[in-house]
Amino acid sequence: MIPAELVQLEWCAAFSGPARAALHALKYEGEQRLAEPLGQLLAERWLRVGIGGDVLVPVPIHGARLGERGFNQAALLALAVGRRLGLPVVHALEREQRTVAQHALGRGARAANVGGAFRCTQRAAGLRGRWVILVDDVMTTGATLSGCAAALERAHLGPVSAMTVARER
Repeated sequence: MIPAELVQLEWCAAFSGPARAALHALKYEGEQRLAEPLGQLLAERWLRVGIGGDVLVPVPIHGARLGERGFNQAALLALAVGRRLGLPVVHALEREQRTVAQHALGRGARAANVGGAFRCTQRAAGLRGRWVILVDDVMTTGATLSGCAAALERAHLGPVSAMTVARER
C-alpha cells in the first residue's frame, strides 16, 4: 500500500533477485560503489514519470546504526540522484529513536516500530513550501516512508513524494 501522506511513490524494481542482492550488498556488505548506479536508475525513473519535486531528503538511520555501518545508504542514493537531476540533498530528518530493524518484524509491527521515530532537523525550516522527494533503498509496508512524510507534514512543508530502488510486493 502507498502511504496516504505521499503525492507520488516510484520504484525501479521488485525487491527480489538482482535488486535484492544489490541492495543487501550496499547496505550490509558495505559495497558503497553500488549507490551510484542504483541512484542513476532512480533518477532515470524519476525523469520518466516524476510529477515534481524541489529537494531530495534521504530517509535517516539512527546515529548508533550510522556509527556501526559507517554510512547511510539512502543518503548515498540521494546524492547520486541529486547529481543526475540537479536537485539539492537536504538532511531534513533525523531518526530520534533507535528502532528494531524493520526486516526483523512482521508487516503489522512495522508501523508501530517507526511511527514516532522521525523528526525534522533545523534544516527543514528552509524547505517550507518546497516539494520534498524522500529517497530510500526499499519499501516494504510503507511504514518508514509514512513516518518520514508525517514528520515533514507536521513541519508544514510542501507536498511529499518518495522514490525507492525496490519495492516488496
